[in-house]
Amino acid sequence: MKIRTVLGDIQPDELGLTLVHEHILCDFIGADRTSRDRYDPLEVFNVMLPYLREVKQLGVSGFVDCTPAFIGRDPQLLASLSKASGIHILTNTGLYKEPFLPKYVFEYSADQLAGMWASEIEQGIEETRVKAGFVKIAVNPGRIIPIQQKIVRAASRCSLSTGATIVCHTASGIAAVELLNIIDEEGLDPAKVIVAHCDSEEDWNYHLEILRRGAWVEYDGVSEAASTKVLNLIRLVVENGFSSRLLLSQDAGWYNVGENRGGVIRPYSYLVKHFIPLMLREGFSRSLVEEVLVKNPAQAFQIS
Repeated sequence: MKIRTVLGDIQPDELGLTLVHEHILCDFIGADRTSRDRYDPLEVFNVMLPYLREVKQLGVSGFVDCTPAFIGRDPQLLASLSKASGIHILTNTGLYKEPFLPKYVFEYSADQLAGMWASEIEQGIEETRVKAGFVKIAVNPGRIIPIQQKIVRAASRCSLSTGATIVCHTASGIAAVELLNIIDEEGLDPAKVIVAHCDSEEDWNYHLEILRRGAWVEYDGVSEAASTKVLNLIRLVVENGFSSRLLLSQDAGWYNVGENRGGVIRPYSYLVKHFIPLMLREGFSRSLVEEVLVKNPAQAFQIS
């Protein structure tokens, strides 16, 4: 078992305290127009490095960058930031949803997509030696439309062939259930699926169904404004005996391409600096904090 970072494979126990869903850089101009010519990698490096160094000093040693291809994924930039900050950074393969899908996704089969993504995990992304450490996909809210169904099937087949975990942007309980139904049809263990943005779903029954089916619930909207809501969701998970399937993060950052010096950057420090102390004051144990932020990420992102 290993964790595949942008600088190579490490043992799971080397990952340490991990922010499992963050972003360094994003470009939302659309798949047909996005290009690395639209930003200066050195400027992005200089803008974002202090935010990584800040959380490194707070004890963070793992960082999962969830920016997918065609929205600004830059493996070389992430490798440079990992070296400079001393943080283990993971990047991804896979695809998102419209309007951030390239034309070829509509023409290729699920098996063809799965093969492309497996190559990025096993050989490297584009012309680099940087390998993807997980599969990042998305589903639309509500019933999953055909193109996203194909992407889910491709991700499942990629996971089955490589052992890599899937992180799925899923802000809807209905979509989450359909996601897991497709996963089941493909024969993939739900323990290889992280359902991201679960804190956006107001019906807690969906949260419990995801957990009972064996997938990971990720509350990645941790912030000062959402702190009470997330604390209540953590209680829900813990009281129902599913703490071993819980992940926390902030969906923070990021350098926004097209804005002056990336626009307003939301730091990565709130969870460690303020939310963990808040959890302890609210009666959650230090062992739970260790489980959710250290043990669970190491388990969730293992490549078998």
